[in-house]
Amino acid sequence: MRARRRVALAALVSTAALTMTTAVVAEAAPARLGSKRIDNVIYLLGDGMGRTHVTAGRDRFYGASGSLNMERLPVVGQVRTYAVQENSGQPGAADFVPEYVTDSASSATAWSSGVKTYNAALGVDAKATVMPTVMELAKQAGYRTGNVSTAEITDATPAAQMSHVLARGCQGPVYSAASCQNTDVTGGTALPTSDLRVTPVADQIARNGTADVILGGGLARFDEADERALVRQGYDVLGSPASQQVATGSELQATRSRKVFGLFNRGNLTIEKFKQENPDAVQAEEPSLPEMTRKAISLLDRGRRSRGFYLQVEGALIDKRSHANDAAQTLEEIKAFDDAVAVAVDFARRDGHTLVIVTADHECAGFGIVERGTFTNAEATTPPNNVDSGNPANSSTTPVRTGQTKDANRSTGPLNGAGSGDPENFAPATFRTADDPPSVRDGSLEAGLWLTYLSGNHTGEDVPLFAFGPRSGALAHTVENTDLFDVMTGALRVSRS
Repeated sequence: MRARRRVALAALVSTAALTMTTAVVAEAAPARLGSKRIDNVIYLLGDGMGRTHVTAGRDRFYGASGSLNMERLPVVGQVRTYAVQENSGQPGAADFVPEYVTDSASSATAWSSGVKTYNAALGVDAKATVMPTVMELAKQAGYRTGNVSTAEITDATPAAQMSHVLARGCQGPVYSAASCQNTDVTGGTALPTSDLRVTPVADQIARNGTADVILGGGLARFDEADERALVRQGYDVLGSPASQQVATGSELQATRSRKVFGLFNRGNLTIEKFKQENPDAVQAEEPSLPEMTRKAISLLDRGRRSRGFYLQVEGALIDKRSHANDAAQTLEEIKAFDDAVAVAVDFARRDGHTLVIVTADHECAGFGIVERGTFTNAEATTPPNNVDSGNPANSSTTPVRTGQTKDANRSTGPLNGAGSGDPENFAPATFRTADDPPSVRDGSLEAGLWLTYLSGNHTGEDVPLFAFGPRSGALAHTVENTDLFDVMTGALRVSRS
């Protein structure tokens, strides 16, 4: 049993299937890029979603000439994702030291607080200074706020908007004091347990009232004391942290409260592929990301009766299934996220005063599309030949297939999830696309989409950026992830100064 802490949250924390269809957003009109007033900002994150994830999702569900909903948005850019090392200064400072591959915590801190930080940090800069978040600033300014995720709500991406900790693993309810500390950035001394930065994320979320609407997973991170704190603040608590009874989709649809706390799984929400294949399972009753997004918007939107709202939506399982190198599950999570984008853009088109931003925190696992009938270098008996090795100007190998053969001991051929536990299996996963004849099946040699992975972890590549609505034209280029903080706070007319 953990010891409860009385935490003063101060001014830095706020006061209080191919045939599966979803409405596809129409091509957005360029006129939406003007300078009209912005009342609402909806920020959607496909966690781990790189450019290839987007392309693969498009090919799978809409075909080569089709488009995902996000690709139909009129503004396209890309985001630089690197982090910094502990005790580093910001870019341009004399003590700036980059970390080229970010994790979700440092990336989420970049857009939510506007600073580069070290991997695992949430809501603090690389020198452990607490930084206010977009959601906190919006809440303090009178906006309605919401946070939706298919992960545990205490996980890095949603937590970065509602908490400030030295280590992302400090979530609660069971933890070691050491897991919340980082003496490398605090001068070698552990912080007192009363310090906000070593207070579990669940405690902070339950007590600071930063988000009016909280929907996702992670009920096991909260307990009876958290439930009492939420009730005192006026939340409609769906399910129960005290009894660990998860919320249900029907409860979500029924609520009309201004403040809602609904967690639909004790851990991360269930993957879409499982729910599709097991429609009678209890997990199939969990609301989907598009459903949670639609409900969150309806609960937050008060039209001209309030200042507006700020909503963050995360498709978290794209990342988690990419870590597992399971392309079949990854594709379904991309589709669900893209369907949530359609929900947000449909609202924004009708509203006329809503900025929608769609991007990712980082790419995960080096997702790749390879030529049909080929194999990866990891499956080969030898590396690719350098066909121009005699040229003194050639300082690298040329990736050609000449002389390269497949090692039968390192691949069993095309697969989709099954066999992923075999460390020697490097086979591509194959999938039928919207362009393939009806007779083509997933896992066959005839399938048009051949997918593979580089690793089981993050990569450092830039990620795609799409936007719609007033002033979205500011994002039509390459931006730093910290620039997104400036764009969103500027749109909401709030400032941390």
